[in-house]
Order: sequence, then structure tokens, then C-alpha cells
Amino acid sequence: MKKRKLGRGVAVIGAGMTKFGMYKNKDSKDLFTEAFNETIASVDKGFDPNEIEALYLGNFSNDFFVHQAHWAPMISDLIGLSPKPATRTEGACASSALAFREGVFAIASGFYDIVLVGGVEDMSKVSTEEVAEGLALATVPYEGRVGFTFPGVFGVIATAYFAKYGASHRDLMNVTIKSHNNAPFNPKAQIPFTIRDMMNAKIERAKAKGRPAPQWKDEIEFLSDLSANPPVAWPMHLYDCCPISDGASCMILAAEEIAGNFTDKPLKVIGIGQGSGRGFHSAKSLTSFEATQNAAKEAYGMSGLKPEDIQFSEVHDCFSIAEIIHTEDLGFFKKGEGYKAVRDGLTRLDGPIPINTSGGLKSKGHPVGATGTSQLVEVWKQLRNEAGERQVKKKNLRIGAAHNLGGTGGTCTFTILERR
Repeated sequence: MKKRKLGRGVAVIGAGMTKFGMYKNKDSKDLFTEAFNETIASVDKGFDPNEIEALYLGNFSNDFFVHQAHWAPMISDLIGLSPKPATRTEGACASSALAFREGVFAIASGFYDIVLVGGVEDMSKVSTEEVAEGLALATVPYEGRVGFTFPGVFGVIATAYFAKYGASHRDLMNVTIKSHNNAPFNPKAQIPFTIRDMMNAKIERAKAKGRPAPQWKDEIEFLSDLSANPPVAWPMHLYDCCPISDGASCMILAAEEIAGNFTDKPLKVIGIGQGSGRGFHSAKSLTSFEATQNAAKEAYGMSGLKPEDIQFSEVHDCFSIAEIIHTEDLGFFKKGEGYKAVRDGLTRLDGPIPINTSGGLKSKGHPVGATGTSQLVEVWKQLRNEAGERQVKKKNLRIGAAHNLGGTGGTCTFTILERR
């Protein structure tokens, strides 16, 4: 594959996001304003928003969720950028990662020097059934029509993975427990509780109501209890699935040669890749995403790095099995070894390759249009040593990455940032 390079260096100089959650009294404008204000405040040497030359906004399906489309100019007007260019990007759950990518290319081409990129999604104002219907707009038509929507797709993927490599549902539990162990350290997480926290809370509630208290000894017993963790699409259970979320995130990108005007700690974009995939009816494998593999090849090729050079990564864990497979497709582990790596603690916060230090989509939340840039916000926090109790404690921490998947594998991005 050709090694691609940017025509001009691009750096991240500011980043921010809302706390993810389900907000009855906040809409997309409220959410993006909150993320934007935090982003402006994050620029170390101060920043005048009038210096932003263009907006790239990721949004998947507010058309369906809140019956309003054309969000880029509305957000541009909201934050005072009009009449500057505002462009919406749509790549399902990877929508804002595409906004980031387009913003990078706009600066690398020399057309702009400073752009705002981000995403927003407002999913909680409709019923769970309607959310499922909205998300299914990103499935392959032949598959979605016969009920092969997201839980079903990832249930089939998990079944195929188990059969091929000998993993089991207990291995998915290890992913869930690990991600939830990180979430209490993230003030922006939608579910900032460990699995043990939630298990103990259920026991105490039973006692308070005078009911027999469950006798779970540990997280595995809790997650194995079908009354506490019912199946959604076998073998995927409730705690294998990310929640419905509202939220926004954004970042300011600047040409590398002027980034020092705004911060002494810019993060350089050193690798950026994208891939596309086909439906599962024609996929070569059910235990691999060719879109992820292509995005990784592009990003590694551009950066000159290898998987072992990545010091930590956010990975798209819409379902627990997804994290395992993506860590293999990204080259962090050999095929069929990802579940063993989680079991052996290699992906924990104190492991050799921490995965989803933010708590991941599973615990941090997944407002689909905002997820891609929120993952990069976590990389920003970690590389600037601003992640608090979830800070990766490695010497000379300087390279982090984010992987974002859209649809059932139709769109994927992989982005590598470096602190110099």
C-alpha cells in the first residue's frame, strides 16, 4: 500500500466534551454549546473563536431522532461562525471521526489554518424501539429487513468467534468488567460505576425492600445470572451492550506551524486512516472487519509506526465482542488472542496496552455522532497528562490512538496522535 503523507502538518490545540447521558432538558444545541465552551477554555494560551475558519460536524441521525436535519449551519450559527463554511459528515457511529479527518485534510491542503471539528447526537427523546429503528438505518438493507440489526449482528460475530477460537461468554464478561473499572475515574462517563458497584447496589436494594438478597460472590456470578444480565441477542447480554446516549464533543485543529501560538503542548496528527467494508452476507470473515484493517494500514503507513508502538488506544466497543476483534484487527494481538489478552489483564489501565481508559462506549456512553471525537478527546487528555485517576502511568507517554467504527463495519477510522 502507498504510504500517504499530509501535505502540511496538523495539530490539535483544544478539545472538550459534555458528560454523556440521557438528558430530558438538553437538546443538541445545548449539548454542543457545552462542549464548544469547554474546548475554547482548554486552549492553553487563550483563543478567539473568530479565528475558526470552518466547521466540520459529525451527526448520524438527528433527522430521525429529533426530526431535524441540516445541523452543521445551525450549529455554526449557534456558536457565532456564520457565514463561514459548515459541513456535516455522516458515517453512522464514525460520523465525527470523519469530521476530524475532513478537518485535517482541509488544513493539510493549505486551504484553512484553523478549523473546528466535532459531533453531536440526541438519542434519548424517543423510545428504545425507535432508537433501534433509527440505528438500523445504518445496517445493510438486505440484512436489516430480515431483522439482522446491531445486537443480532454482533451476536452472530460473537458466536462465530467462540466457535473459531474457543472463547466463551465469560471472556466477554472480562471486557465488560475491565471497561467499567475505568469508568468511575472519568467524570464524563454516563455509567461511572464498576460492575461490583452495581452488583452491590442491587443486593442492598433487595434488602431494603425486604426481599431475599441475591448471593452473588463476585462480578462473574452476577453477570452469569440471567435475571440480572438477561440475553439481548445470544450470546450478547445486557451488560455486553453500550447504552443509549446524548452528548457532544469537539476539537480545534490548527496548522502545525502556528500551533505554538496557542499551546506549548499541541498534539500532532501523525497517522490517519479510513476503510470501508461490505455486508456480512458477502464478507470474507465474520471474525474480522476489513474496514478496520484498511484504516489501520493507512494510519500505520503514514506514521511509520507499528502496532507495538501504540502506547494506549480507544477502541470502538459498541458491544464487548467488538473490542476483542478490533484489538486483533489493529494488530495489538494475534488473531484469536484478543480475549486471552483481556483475561490476562494486558488491556487494563495498568497493563502494557491499556484499551478504553475512558470506560469505552460501554461505560462512557455512545451518542453516535459524537463518539469519534470523544475518543480523541480521551487521547488528548491522556497525552497531556490530564486524565486524573485514569491517567496511563507510562514513562514518556507520547503516542495514543483512537479507532471508530460506523454501521456494521461499513466505515472505520483509525487516528494516531503524538505529543512531541
